[in-house]
Amino acid sequence: MTTGWDRARTIADAVLYEGYLLYPYRASSAKNQSRWQFGVLGPQGAAEAAFGEDGTLSAQFLVDGDATITLVVRFLHLQRRAVEKRTDDGRYEPVDELSSTGSSWLTWDEAVESELTFGPLDLAGSGLPATFQVAAPASNAMEEVDGGRLVRSRRAVHGSLTVTSEPDDGLWRVTALLRNTTTVATDLACDKEATIAASMIGTHLIAEVIGGQLVSLLDPPDPAAAAVARCHQHRCFPVLAGPPGDHALLLISPIILYDHPQIAEQSEGALYDSTEIDEILTLRVMTMTDEEKAQARATDPLAAQIIDRCDGMSPEAMQRLHGVLRDPHAGLIPEIPDGVDWWDPVADNAVAPDIDAVLVSGVRVTRGSKVRLRPSRRADAQDMFFAGRVATVTSVHETVDGDQQVGVTVDDDPAADLHDWYGRYLYFAPDELEPLESSLESHSERSPTWQQLGG
Repeated sequence: MTTGWDRARTIADAVLYEGYLLYPYRASSAKNQSRWQFGVLGPQGAAEAAFGEDGTLSAQFLVDGDATITLVVRFLHLQRRAVEKRTDDGRYEPVDELSSTGSSWLTWDEAVESELTFGPLDLAGSGLPATFQVAAPASNAMEEVDGGRLVRSRRAVHGSLTVTSEPDDGLWRVTALLRNTTTVATDLACDKEATIAASMIGTHLIAEVIGGQLVSLLDPPDPAAAAVARCHQHRCFPVLAGPPGDHALLLISPIILYDHPQIAEQSEGALYDSTEIDEILTLRVMTMTDEEKAQARATDPLAAQIIDRCDGMSPEAMQRLHGVLRDPHAGLIPEIPDGVDWWDPVADNAVAPDIDAVLVSGVRVTRGSKVRLRPSRRADAQDMFFAGRVATVTSVHETVDGDQQVGVTVDDDPAADLHDWYGRYLYFAPDELEPLESSLESHSERSPTWQQLGG
């Protein structure tokens, strides 16, 4: 496996449980009446009967080079947990809930991870096209607990994975078609619970290429753009899954992602769906009563783990969940590529006056910087009235002729706040400003940014 495999798997785990346990809801919550939302491949006939999802997922992607490819199919397999109470005569009877000292269990739907690996497959060899069987076996197990037992059962789920490859503009276009071939008895075909038990949930694939490299479908190089346009996806979104610069791993996701997604380093462990809402939901858990927490713990082991992690979270960990302060655009005014006209949207989107910066006497000046005004160009006779005044920088601009201008508001102007509110600024050239900070590090405008995908 490549060095980015652990990273890709962490992202894939977040995708796998997306929608499964967004938050430790109690069993009675509306959200828990329809828990399975993403990447669901229903059994045969489920979609036509309107009691389940389409049973197929297909992806096309491009590989540069005569490489080998390995495909990993991952999904959740629904597991029913029935709670049975032990009667006085030693028999067991089904109940909705069973409680004992310090513990409680509900009749509930859990899920078990299924993962199957196929390959390596030689894209240029004679092994393709190929079709593989995908199967998750049936299972029955009992666990004795105080006052009764838990009976866990899974029905068998079957599917197929077909892989083909064909040349396209000097590249290999690979097609992966995953299909749920499970059949449901006629009398259960319109049973929602029977349908979801025969479904593949949170389904996604990971592709690893050896001896070549994958082509980004979101930002392809110019020679591959036409071939990328010919690729078609059905119920999935393929993205490069390794670290930036790594083109060996692809995540075929049921949710929209960007190339090289990553887990937010601030989250300790897998909280919820591993995205920027971790802090909000952690705070919500902390407001739950002991009774509410007990009800949520009774639903699912993962819910219990989340609550325990929140209850034991240190102040430092909570502070990290709040995010980090990053400079989202730490550089100076960006250089516009040669040949791009000022009216081109590429040029317009490259600059951001409220966070761009300019160097003045070796000091980085950006929004929020304090400067003393030294008018010298006499572009406006009124400028001389501002000589020596202290001002606050509001924006940094560059004209179409390449001249730089810095917008400011004068600190002792009674209307400074009003001017800033509706964007009426005074403008000076950088050499008409005297920075009041002494080094590049003395001021760096920072804005809070959302955590990236991750836990």
